[in-house]
Amino acid sequence: MARTFRRQRQAHPISELNVTNLIDLGFTLLIIFMIATPLINQEQTIPVNLPVESKSPQVKADKNTKFVSVTIDPKGNTFIDNAPVNARDLSARLRQLGAESKPPVIRIRADGAVAYQKVIGLIDELKKNNLSRITFDTQAP
Repeated sequence: MARTFRRQRQAHPISELNVTNLIDLGFTLLIIFMIATPLINQEQTIPVNLPVESKSPQVKADKNTKFVSVTIDPKGNTFIDNAPVNARDLSARLRQLGAESKPPVIRIRADGAVAYQKVIGLIDELKKNNLSRITFDTQAP
């Protein structure tokens, strides 16, 4: 008498959930956020207390527009794109930016405690170098 050791198969649904793909997705999103977060905060490296403006609708900038930030910290030091510059180098750098075929938009980020004359001096220097597209960064109330 021959014996078979096969079990009869039952047709039942698999009740286990394969979470491997979900774990891979979670780690991928974690890596993306770890890379993107420092890039978002990159401009906030110079601590300035921006002046407060009233809430108003904002106009969206063109995607092809190049922005260059000029920051004046509470001590009166000037930075172009987070790089410190003195008065002599500031004029030379602004002259280079003004000589470009399509000059960038200058974002002035001045601390609220900075003397008004310092900001006006910067604007005069921008005008001398044909940089007439200027925005002022402020903080919302």
